[in-house]
Amino acid sequence: MTTRDHAMRLLGHRLKQAGLATPDLDARILVQAATGASDIEMIREPGTLLTQAEEKRLGEWERRRLAREPVSRILGSREFWGLTFAVTAETLDPRPDSETLIETALDLLKGIPAPRLLDLGTGTGCLLLALLHECPGASGIGADLSAGALAVAASNAAALGLDARAQFIESEWTAAVEGRFDLVISNPPYIPHGDIEGLDEEVRLHDPMLALDGGADGLDAYRALAGLLPDHLTHGGQVVIELGAGQAAEVTAIFEAAGFGVSRVVSDLGGVPRALVAHMPRV
Repeated sequence: MTTRDHAMRLLGHRLKQAGLATPDLDARILVQAATGASDIEMIREPGTLLTQAEEKRLGEWERRRLAREPVSRILGSREFWGLTFAVTAETLDPRPDSETLIETALDLLKGIPAPRLLDLGTGTGCLLLALLHECPGASGIGADLSAGALAVAASNAAALGLDARAQFIESEWTAAVEGRFDLVISNPPYIPHGDIEGLDEEVRLHDPMLALDGGADGLDAYRALAGLLPDHLTHGGQVVIELGAGQAAEVTAIFEAAGFGVSRVVSDLGGVPRALVAHMPRV
């Protein structure tokens, strides 16, 4: 038998020895989840003994984490924009860098009382649902090629009480999408095919390839979207799209060649250009 505090320190040490990036944080999250303790209980009751069932559960989770399975995959959920999203093998793991898209989009939506939103490659639905959570008058569609991802997104919408304003459809980009939207948001696949083998195991082995592989140069999705989106934007509608590291200039050129104006590129907290904002110039 061991205490919460000892279990946390021991697990953190093992994860650190294995070379994981955030061993202490991972250990705390896993011990708290295994025991069902609240934040306050973790602080006030570090000497509480784990039950045999909790020790067994934590031991299994340790084995999976040492095998480079992300904590979010082990627990089946990930926090994004302060909201909890279920994640499965069919969905990309939402990452903090993508919150830059939400901040950027919310700034663009100011003054639009009931905007229509389109999220392409919706995955867990985190981008669309975070925006709907912040904009009570908004409604939107999340499109994805994966039926499994769409089921997860719909479940997340229901869990967050946003299902009345969110619709999810199976579509290859805009193929099954009808109508025009005030804002289109997307985190498309942008990893060059040849770089995938070199990705961290947490990403390469656990994120769906459909959400990672951006073609030979990583830019296939941007070319497709630049050609499709003009037919789905309202007059004055805008696009917010996630960028991979080092892709800002190339993606800007792709959208400008398709007739868009690129108004800005927004960097994430790490200083990496992460969100590109584009619009069709007014005639």
